[in-house]
Amino acid sequence: MRSPTLASKFSNGLFLVSCRSYGRPVALLPNLASSPARLVSTSFRSRTVKAAAFECDFSKSDVAHASSPNSVNGLQEYDRLLPCPSHSSPPRIEHLVVPEEGEGPVLDYIRRALDLPPLFIADLIHFGAVHYAIVCPQPPPTATPEQVRVFKEVTKPSVLRKRASIKGKTVREAQKTFRISDPGQFVEAGTYLRIHVHPKRFPRCYEIDWKSRIIAVAESYVVLDKPAGTSVGGTTDNIEETCATFATRALGLVEPLKTTHQIDNCSEGCVVLARTKEYCSVFHGKIRDKKVKKLYLALAAAPTPLGIITHYMRPVNMAPRLVSEEFTKGWYLCQLEVMECKEVAWPDSIVEAEYCVEDCGWTKKNVAYECKINLLTDPCPVGCLWCTNCG
Repeated sequence: MRSPTLASKFSNGLFLVSCRSYGRPVALLPNLASSPARLVSTSFRSRTVKAAAFECDFSKSDVAHASSPNSVNGLQEYDRLLPCPSHSSPPRIEHLVVPEEGEGPVLDYIRRALDLPPLFIADLIHFGAVHYAIVCPQPPPTATPEQVRVFKEVTKPSVLRKRASIKGKTVREAQKTFRISDPGQFVEAGTYLRIHVHPKRFPRCYEIDWKSRIIAVAESYVVLDKPAGTSVGGTTDNIEETCATFATRALGLVEPLKTTHQIDNCSEGCVVLARTKEYCSVFHGKIRDKKVKKLYLALAAAPTPLGIITHYMRPVNMAPRLVSEEFTKGWYLCQLEVMECKEVAWPDSIVEAEYCVEDCGWTKKNVAYECKINLLTDPCPVGCLWCTNCG
């Protein structure tokens, strides 16, 4: 299949991006909600680990379970986060509330509470996988009565009044979470911790010749041809394996590059990375003033009608992203315009393997359909392939 042209230019305030999306091909774009969704099953249970603790256990059918030769109490044996595994491990997120006897460096407390190696915990902190809040946030609806009891106990007004760290803050402000960046950061009694023990990994980052993906370097920005299978600026639990980080290293820059916009992990194409905070504001202003336009090239397994396609997405920030063609109150409006749809040769086996192209059961594999897409909707708060924030 002919490789789509990748264009990047600044002209009359217009930044044109052409992205190639070689993920799962779409049989028919209007039928986005036709396939059954696989829901994530979530359960919460309480346990005692020398502290009041909240622990979430997730089971997800489409997560690749990384095999580990050694395990302790049914959990894999931990060492370091590098070298990067080829697949992400099943999600494991620990929610803890620091007791009085747990005050001290955060690394020491997590080591005692979760029985994890110190170097592994230091790696998690470096990856941005450990978050804290001064006051424990409200437990989810699925929390057990014991977990609700613990929450009420550590957030009683009589308890909070004794904590100097929340003086001048509302409870809502004190419940806001932040990343921990220093293994030696002090945590006091009552501090809430969320530890992403199995952060989402991006092994493709280590396979890319990043210098060859740099399109332009200017005083205030860098334009990168983002590879598929990578994250532009990181995830909740991984800010290390990102395009911004690896591009910074490839160029030998002292000041880290900053993200100005996103495209999906599965897509590739031009992204602008700012070299200064000031240019972040400049570029955000271009987006706000509609001076930035994103055009996509998407591979489809069936011909797609030209024109505007609309769907509605559930406003829940978790996978799977549920969408519907029917209007649903409270769901986000997502619109795109299919500008062109032309027949192309079906990608050969090498391209299929490189870009993980799947036929979705499509039997006619002699031709595919290359669609030029313009995203129309405002930035989507939760993320979706067809919304301007996520595309």
